[in-house]
Amino acid sequence: MPVNKRSKYRGSRTCGGGTHKNRRGAGNRGGRGRAGHRDHRFSHYWVYGEVHNGKHGFVNPTSDRMRTISVGRLQEMLDELLAAGLASRDGDAIVISAEQIGIDKILGSGKVTEKMRITARAFSGQAKEKIEAIGGQALVI
Repeated sequence: MPVNKRSKYRGSRTCGGGTHKNRRGAGNRGGRGRAGHRDHRFSHYWVYGEVHNGKHGFVNPTSDRMRTISVGRLQEMLDELLAAGLASRDGDAIVISAEQIGIDKILGSGKVTEKMRITARAFSGQAKEKIEAIGGQALVI
């Protein structure tokens, strides 16, 4: 009686795989790679959370995405920006160049409690109102 599979199948043409045609190609193993992950291999991918349900929508490869930040988040970051030298005090106002911190557009969510002079490529209407209501300036480059 053989001890391992190597010696068990010694001299056999197909080594327990049925006819010699059975082990050809990827069709015998259910496809290559992740093929069938929604069908016959579903439980494996469900366990590992890798179910992929196709592509949706269109992504324009030439689009120019604007990097944005809200005035509320900018207000929270003031101390860090001043410490890092990315913002400066000019009298009672804080001067911020959005381009220096990698931001294109300032959005309007959050509260503004400090007087700020911000230069950026674009501002939302609400952001401009909030900055100017407290006495600051929103300058478009």
